[in-house]
Amino acid sequence: MLLPRTARFFVSLAIGIAFFLCAAWLVEKWGVAPRVIGLCFLVATIALYAGIGVAMRTQDVVEYYVAGRRIPGIANGMATAADWMSAASFIGLAGAIYHQGFEGLAYLTGWTGGFVLVALFFGPYLRKFGQFTVPELVGERYGPTAEWLAVCAVVLASFVYLVAQIYAVGLVASRFASVPFEIGLFIGLAGILVCSFLGGMRGVTWTQVSQYLILIVAYVAPLVVLSQQRFDLPIPHLAMPQLAQAERAIEERVTFDPAEIAVRAQFQAEADHYRQLLAAWPQSVEPERLRLWERWQIAREAGERPESLRAMEDELRALTKGADSARAFWIARLADAERAALPLRPFFAAWSGQSEAEKDEKRRNFLALMFVLMVGTAALPHILMRYYTTSTVEEARTSTAWTLFFVAILYLCAPLYALFARVELGQWFGTSIEAASHWLANWTNLGLATFTDRNGDGLIQSAELRLSPDAVVLALPELSALPYTIAGLVAAGALASALSTADGLLLTISNALGHDIYYKRLMKAQSSTHRRLLVNKTLLLLTAVFAAWVAALRLDTILLLVGLSFSLAAATLFPTVLLGIFWRRATRVGAVVAMVGGFAVSVLYYVLNHPVFGFAGDTRIWGIDPVACGVFGVLFGFGAHAVVGAFGWGARASDAAFVARMQQPE
Repeated sequence: MLLPRTARFFVSLAIGIAFFLCAAWLVEKWGVAPRVIGLCFLVATIALYAGIGVAMRTQDVVEYYVAGRRIPGIANGMATAADWMSAASFIGLAGAIYHQGFEGLAYLTGWTGGFVLVALFFGPYLRKFGQFTVPELVGERYGPTAEWLAVCAVVLASFVYLVAQIYAVGLVASRFASVPFEIGLFIGLAGILVCSFLGGMRGVTWTQVSQYLILIVAYVAPLVVLSQQRFDLPIPHLAMPQLAQAERAIEERVTFDPAEIAVRAQFQAEADHYRQLLAAWPQSVEPERLRLWERWQIAREAGERPESLRAMEDELRALTKGADSARAFWIARLADAERAALPLRPFFAAWSGQSEAEKDEKRRNFLALMFVLMVGTAALPHILMRYYTTSTVEEARTSTAWTLFFVAILYLCAPLYALFARVELGQWFGTSIEAASHWLANWTNLGLATFTDRNGDGLIQSAELRLSPDAVVLALPELSALPYTIAGLVAAGALASALSTADGLLLTISNALGHDIYYKRLMKAQSSTHRRLLVNKTLLLLTAVFAAWVAALRLDTILLLVGLSFSLAAATLFPTVLLGIFWRRATRVGAVVAMVGGFAVSVLYYVLNHPVFGFAGDTRIWGIDPVACGVFGVLFGFGAHAVVGAFGWGARASDAAFVARMQQPE
């Protein structure tokens, strides 16, 4: 049941959001520049979060770490949903479904299924344990060595996740506030720090409640407006039959268009060229550099399009740096050319492939990724921490039910986003480049769309244009010529999703380092309250700045970075925490072997099979992609616990007592 104060907070926030949207719509009607509108959305939302953070500031340890253990179930469910629905959910999920179709549903089903595991096996037991952090549970169950390893696992998995969120913040700020990407990173960083720095978990919880309301309105509103405009249906899910029919018509037109077929043949020839260069590497580097230099000079004098010149300049720079740089560049270009040469992938086809072996590989990757995301969700430290904030075990279970409800609202809309984006983008195929310049230039300049007029006809063919998964949701309002108020709202929602998760991740990292390492191990629980909070806040600030620096390197897409963090959490924490709660024969030796080995196996598989490290991915097992590397770490972890537990190495008398206490009804 809602507390009166909580109800007033919800109502006031809803009224404020409605009032601001009406004001923004009127301002746009009066002719105010889109840049000003976008900036107002970003400033207003960050100011709201900062205001809540200041109002909820605290110097009480219990309030700072676990919000006083008195958050109502519905509010904790909403805060957990916001904490959970990161930029990967808001920005990346629809993008994955847009590009992968049916196979992209692995993210949706895996993440949703993970909360079932949380509700059944983790949330209530963590609340029953009643401390501050996940490593504390590992430490009490397995001893100090395992606790140190758990801290390392928490920090590493959370940090990779945090980098993805800060990257998304920079992306949104740079596009809609028209500032450089690096400056956008630190603008968003200020919003993150104000919420988590002053109020800890108390401030973050109520900020996340407001962020959930903003992000869900921002996610649903464009779909409602588009559905009403295109099909005269206010509920977008009812427009699915018409959308499916429109998508199939676009696929049929593109598949048999002679211009499309010719462009794909050109991309196939380009792929063959890069394949030959790689076969003759490194002897092929210098001749190719000279040939490309001459071609660039001729193209510049002939006045070729800027994007063609930029592509040649990028390759020239890579070749000038040396043979290794050239090889990495050619591998990436080969992959792009091979992808563009393939026929348009039918959106509704499951397990697409040219052969049965390719289809089987897609099935295995779907199941592996879904498994990793499920167990990774159950082991994510910043989600598990939220269960320490409720007042009782019953409230912990209730908050999980509310979390699933709030998450489902967004996840049921993600496939619609992907389908709307495919249909809206499909309307531009065959049109002139100039007609699409108002949105195409914005996203190519950000590096989130690539376009090459391969045949030089001045028209857009589907093979020539590729939207990054990170651009699908953010670009849909512009693709569809919706009012800029909608685009600004989507930007505010994307920012809310990234900030809400970043807040929780920063607290998780700083609490693990400040509480589990500094307070419990280094100071032997002798530090004063003021000093404890000061150390926590200092660690939080340093972590945030370092994560922003790493995010500026743009190492991977948001979704793949998040996928890696799930794999790391699954491989290092899931078997050890699960068996620690339910299996009496799980021992401290088994926990150490499982965590170290699970991490090593997962990272080794990721490095050997990810192209960013210069490897071709020839060592894949069963064709499983590196993003699902955690599946091997989880299997190793369970195997290590089973073998060590069978021999009883490292067993203690307290192990059975701990499990019995956790299983005792409450």
